[in-house]
Amino acid sequence: MFKEESSVLRLSEQDEGARVPRRADRAAEFARRLEHTPRSAVVDLTAHTMVRIGYHCSHEQFAPSELVQLVREAEQAGFQCAMSSEHFQPWSTAQGQSGSAWSWLGAAMQATGLPFGIVCTPGYRHHPALVAQAAATLCEMHPRRLWLALGSGQRLNEGIVGDLWPEKSERNARLRECADIIRALLRGETVTHRGRVTLIDARLYSLPAEPPLLLGAAVTAETARFVAGWADGLLTTASSPESVKDVVEAFRAGGGTHKPLFAQVGLNWAPTEEDALQAAYEQWRFNAVGGEVNWEMRSPADFETAARFVRPEDMHGSLFISSQLERHTERLHVLASMGFEELHLHQVGRNQRAFIEAFGSEVIPGLIA
Repeated sequence: MFKEESSVLRLSEQDEGARVPRRADRAAEFARRLEHTPRSAVVDLTAHTMVRIGYHCSHEQFAPSELVQLVREAEQAGFQCAMSSEHFQPWSTAQGQSGSAWSWLGAAMQATGLPFGIVCTPGYRHHPALVAQAAATLCEMHPRRLWLALGSGQRLNEGIVGDLWPEKSERNARLRECADIIRALLRGETVTHRGRVTLIDARLYSLPAEPPLLLGAAVTAETARFVAGWADGLLTTASSPESVKDVVEAFRAGGGTHKPLFAQVGLNWAPTEEDALQAAYEQWRFNAVGGEVNWEMRSPADFETAARFVRPEDMHGSLFISSQLERHTERLHVLASMGFEELHLHQVGRNQRAFIEAFGSEVIPGLIA
């Protein structure tokens, strides 16, 4: 698992025998989780496809207290799961928020009965031992209600610690190293590791009966192929079925043939086409710059500068924007048919309550039917 010259995993004598059983088959584990999920929480689109429709909780756009209320309302409206962003800074000063997602998850999981996911980057702001401890604590309190996606990160969030921001290949190497540490800790092992990160005689004492799925976060085919070799599943973004097709195929080809797929679906809905497009532009044009710059810019001000030439019509390239609820339903059908277990809907506009009500009454029932 680790290179001998750079790191050592040491299992103490009292830990031998593994306090937490090793996971031999991640696909089987996910199937077991579905057995514990009420039928009301599973959307059966075809005889071969099950998908849960989730609500994406955007910490960059809403205060933590408001997000707790929104996710409660989403559950009441029929959303079956939720996913939390994990930022230190928002994309722009106009968005104006960025609460601690790990602190917030404890409150949100207590306030609802939903399963949650979170995507974070270990090895910079978050030492992998602390990521493992936070995930273990949530899973001990709320069994089978958390998955954890690990990504290589972006400078906007991780650059605040002052370290040199490395190129993508180095970030991937650090990600893999941290993922192995987190997995070992969640097995109950005592871990000593000297490499890109350092850990000495670390062991988790409050362990869940079942550790969370560790997903690999990827938005390109190259990264999807990389995470397929070590992750329990894939988390990707799905602005359109066409954009996600190559990512899924690369993940399958890289070793993820029987592993679950999860997606964050960027969209915007409003009662009129004009309002839907304008709200998407106001809130999310900072993510529409394209290329590799999203991972390299340092501050919200940098994103605002980079987005100054983005036009409202350009937003269609990164989001699905429509006032027609039936079009959103049709598109989610297509994504579900690609094999996704969970589709987390990120409504980028600020009209969250109208979105929750409309999709809960019109879109989710249309998927079930």
